[in-house]
Amino acid sequence: MYATYSKNFKIAIGGSLGLALFLFGASYLFGRETLFLFLNADFGKIGDYVFDFFSDMAEGSRWIPYFIIFYGFHKKDAVFILLNFLISTLLTQIPKNFIWDTVSRPMASGIPQDQIHRVDGVVMHMWNSFPSGHTATAFTFFLVTVYFFPKNSVLIMGAIYAIACGYSRVYLAQHFPLDVAGGIVVAIITVITSLYIRNKIKKDVPKIN
Repeated sequence: MYATYSKNFKIAIGGSLGLALFLFGASYLFGRETLFLFLNADFGKIGDYVFDFFSDMAEGSRWIPYFIIFYGFHKKDAVFILLNFLISTLLTQIPKNFIWDTVSRPMASGIPQDQIHRVDGVVMHMWNSFPSGHTATAFTFFLVTVYFFPKNSVLIMGAIYAIACGYSRVYLAQHFPLDVAGGIVVAIITVITSLYIRNKIKKDVPKIN
């Protein structure tokens, strides 16, 4: 049923990669701190509430309801969903905690704190910045959902959700745009790898005539 990839799934992958490359390039050209301060704007109380909400919608715990919902639609692809969760978790937590564990977040980067917009009630983290786990989760949700439901409305709404979640991490001063780019790349690698493993497993399953 899913042997060929839909046009919208390819657009989702390509658009995500393009956004990640843009953020990598802009971070290199302008510096991660300068780009962060440019994007870490203050949109008032409404902005604080909206982006705090989107950040919460990309928490790792959201995998539980996501799996339950998609299991109801695609029971036979439960392993595929679990693979995405497992690979995404490994690709974010191993680098954050064992490879780039001393990479600072904005609050510990030396940027004067009076220049950083913060949201009341949000606990600020200092280290383990790259890549952004929330962004990886949001973009993995986006890509997997478009894979299963390649409708234009799903593509558009999913892109808005994923981009808003990624931007929320900069808005809340939890990550640099560079970290967001890393999270997007993690999501792309996660979904492509999960699809490869899934297709290999299904190809190897004996057919009953």
